[in-house]
Amino acid sequence: MSSLDWPAGWERTPAEDRERTTKFGASLAASSGAIETEMSRMDVDDFRASTASGGSYTKRSGLPKHNANPDDPGFVLRWTDNGEQFAVACDHYADLRDNVRSVYLWINETRLRSQRPVRTGDAEFAAARLPSGEEEDAVVATAAPHEVLEVAPDATDPVVEAAFKQKIKSAHPDQGGTTAEFGRVKDAKDAMLGGETA
Repeated sequence: MSSLDWPAGWERTPAEDRERTTKFGASLAASSGAIETEMSRMDVDDFRASTASGGSYTKRSGLPKHNANPDDPGFVLRWTDNGEQFAVACDHYADLRDNVRSVYLWINETRLRSQRPVRTGDAEFAAARLPSGEEEDAVVATAAPHEVLEVAPDATDPVVEAAFKQKIKSAHPDQGGTTAEFGRVKDAKDAMLGGETA
């Protein structure tokens, strides 16, 4: 059995706070296959997934097979592209299948945004870039932008703006939040609005 390789310094969702959901219609096998396809489309140098499953429940890449059902439902996807290391992780849901699907959706949405002629201050996957060790407040992604803002994936701009205004209040460092959380909420809004800023 393997243990989940959760990125150091990233907060975990307490087990009692993990949500059960039926909003994802895809199976675990379909989501694992979709992640493999996304990594191929992105032409990354290499990638590795991590779950609390092990042995016969995972593929060589670490992606879970259809019958994986570990006690810890967290999922981490790491990859290297042009020498830079990236990672995304999700343990928001009580079922591994839903966390894997969330990571897939975030990767897919981010890759699709990169095909638009919009320019931003950094690369599309900058939020997932792992810090060098010198960056104390690096912002890293653990959920899809719509999940950070708690809106539907196809939410309208006004809905996104309203959710952002509500979330940013508690995420601001002056209101008890952190610089990382503030950045995560702002990045989620920018991503959903196609790179626009307020």
